[in-house]
Amino acid sequence: MSTPAGVPARPGKIIAVHVAYESRAAQRGKRPARPSYFLKAASSVAASGQTIERPAGTSLLAFEGEVAIVIGSPARNVTEADAWSYVAGVTASNDFGLYDMKSPDKGANVRSKSRDGYTPLGPELIPATEAAPDSLRLRTWVNGEVVQDDGTRADQLIFSLPRIVADLSQHLTLEPGDVILTGTPAGSSVVAPGDTVEVEVTAASASGRELSSGRLTTTVVDGPGDFDEALGDLPAVNEALTVDAWGSREAAGLAPEGDSDAAAAGLDAELVAKLTEAPTAGLSAQLRSRGLNNVVIEGVAPLKPGAKIVGTAKTLRFVPNREDLFKSHGGGFNAQKQAFDAIRPGEVVVIEARGESGSGTLGDILALRAKSLGAAGVVTDGGVRDSAEVAEILPVFSTAKHPAVLGRRHVPWESDVAVACGNATVLPGDVIVADDDGAIVIPRDLAEEVVDAALAKEIEDGWVAEQVAAGNPIDGLFPPKGEWKTKFDEWKASR
Repeated sequence: MSTPAGVPARPGKIIAVHVAYESRAAQRGKRPARPSYFLKAASSVAASGQTIERPAGTSLLAFEGEVAIVIGSPARNVTEADAWSYVAGVTASNDFGLYDMKSPDKGANVRSKSRDGYTPLGPELIPATEAAPDSLRLRTWVNGEVVQDDGTRADQLIFSLPRIVADLSQHLTLEPGDVILTGTPAGSSVVAPGDTVEVEVTAASASGRELSSGRLTTTVVDGPGDFDEALGDLPAVNEALTVDAWGSREAAGLAPEGDSDAAAAGLDAELVAKLTEAPTAGLSAQLRSRGLNNVVIEGVAPLKPGAKIVGTAKTLRFVPNREDLFKSHGGGFNAQKQAFDAIRPGEVVVIEARGESGSGTLGDILALRAKSLGAAGVVTDGGVRDSAEVAEILPVFSTAKHPAVLGRRHVPWESDVAVACGNATVLPGDVIVADDDGAIVIPRDLAEEVVDAALAKEIEDGWVAEQVAAGNPIDGLFPPKGEWKTKFDEWKASR
């Protein structure tokens, strides 16, 4: 079904190219050798003039002005030379993405980019017969200011538009009304409620007349953020996602990489995904096999069963309460408030409370501040006030729930130093992983190695469990040795 202007109102398929512009590749420091793609839901299509919702509790809604190709006739195994003849035309599109939901999707982009209204198209179609594929100009405005201005010449695109059509046709039939979003140039960034984004595609016709898609206009508004953790993952951000969403560290308000005051807070999105999948029991076993036995933060448990924390440590240290010291250090903008106000996306606040559970170490206000700044969670070897509310705000692991305020047992003393939390030494920047079994500390330089080994062991343990469930004895099977090792290796090779 199409609008009167020929722009599909409900395409059969929406296929999006990850990176196709030289400027975008240069900005990200990675230039793909071949095109790669992802799918967007047809229900995400919106018309010009409609609004887009940024859910409450999220912060990284990014626009991506793009040229959208609309297929005109069935295309299967077409050549690059003939591909443009199968195209009905092109129009403007905006490939919006909610980066807060990118990590849970692990690259699929389903929840981050297929939300209702996240693919505005239109308003008009430029016929392919009147515009050469290398003659298009793409511009994007945010609140009236040009932020993207690029084109489809050979020196601007990594992959030509006909090549993209031909490549896709090798693998599936492109049908009339299907839409291909052809990637965004440099300049994509974050927008907030109240911002208006406009995208336009233009081209010069053979007669010299300028052809235009018209301005595709979308206004960002606040939307509900009632995500149900019982059904799926919640929004989560880290430094890497923040930089990707904004387009640069500078635009995101982050210090240049390598600055001493920017001790790496964020973990690579792929590493976060692997650490989220790996259980702490398996990670702990791998650390022990490498000679690290004292990496468990003893005595802490999640306020909300099933919670998972993955992030880098931002440390906070309390000392035992002494009335004169609390008077000088406990009031005003103290070390505790300073620490919570300086959280960076992806950090875990790790609090040294000496195992003293007779007082709270945070409550709902600080939990809300941590969440708003993108914290991955909090681990404290002390108590938590407002525990029911805090449990619904973000993942928190503690030793106890306690109604008393901080000053009953603690003086907030300093942050971003080595701390002893639950009898484990934690340094700023250490990797923290916590689940229902507890919380552990992983030295940053070992994280990749340890998680890869833990996930490999999970595969082996899963296979062993199947054999035991089938009635086999565990001698020689757990772990696999001899004949069982051979069987496991054969099974693994066949996967």
